[in-house]
Amino acid sequence: MATASLKLWCLVSCALVLATACHSLQVGYYSKTCPRAEALVRAEVKKALRANPGVGAGLIRMLFHDCFVEGCDASVLLDPTAANPQPEKLGAPNNPSLRGYEVIDAAKSAIEKACPGKVSCADIVAFAGRDASYLLSGAKISFHMPAGRLDGRKSLASETLTFLPGPSSNLSSLVSAFAAKGLSAEDMVVLSGAHSIGRSHCSSFVQDRLAAQSDISVPLASFLRRRCPANPAGANDPTVRQDVVTPHELDNQFYRNVLARRVLFTSDAALLSSPETGRMVRANARFAASWEKKFAKAMVKMAAIGVKTGGDGEIRRSCRLVN
Repeated sequence: MATASLKLWCLVSCALVLATACHSLQVGYYSKTCPRAEALVRAEVKKALRANPGVGAGLIRMLFHDCFVEGCDASVLLDPTAANPQPEKLGAPNNPSLRGYEVIDAAKSAIEKACPGKVSCADIVAFAGRDASYLLSGAKISFHMPAGRLDGRKSLASETLTFLPGPSSNLSSLVSAFAAKGLSAEDMVVLSGAHSIGRSHCSSFVQDRLAAQSDISVPLASFLRRRCPANPAGANDPTVRQDVVTPHELDNQFYRNVLARRVLFTSDAALLSSPETGRMVRANARFAASWEKKFAKAMVKMAAIGVKTGGDGEIRRSCRLVN
């Protein structure tokens, strides 16, 4: 039985590898058709982060939210239209909290002037997530991002809650959501480190972390109660930093916060609810350089989810509209 199970696992793994290989993502994909593409994206990301470092957190989150719904195809960028009044960007996980759209627009505009019709919005999102990681980590998280994605034509707000794990998720839900996209429990723990940057609306954690009994540290709970209303909603829903220690640095401080019970979300606290993920948290808290390498690898892996090729996609003229 064990041998049969191992054979089945190998077959499934091989199928996944072959499927990924068929996507033909390549480092330097635009070296001939648009040699300045990646430099143009990085220039726009740098400009945006100089004005507001928090936008970098939004760009990393944008890649995650794009890839988990319909694959890495820039479907999260599509605006509402008469034909599709409820695209992904209006889904609860994205609206109004997802940031960085204007950075993608600026990068696309610069690229279209240099090489019209050559570079997909999906690749721009992937490059921007890579560049934000590099800049916010002080160049410690540095990696090549393969490209060759096409832009998708389908975008439904209703799918965001189906595929994106929320801040109230328990460990089992988190592991299942990532496994459904071909990512491991370790990938999930590693990518959760992105919660060392950015802000959160109070409504994402007040009910299950402050109003209900939880393991959140007493000092953090007191701090948050002074800044969040008891029933945050609509215009009365402030934001707070996810990490008050190094709020603008993508680093392993998140894992120290988890161990100290100084995290906002149930989903973050849940990383200590199993011996296996607890060990990962402790290792990432202790070994910064190791986590940085794992984060880079996991970002590339995530950015290969559900890539569109051939007739399944297009290169949009505007990232907000299908052609």
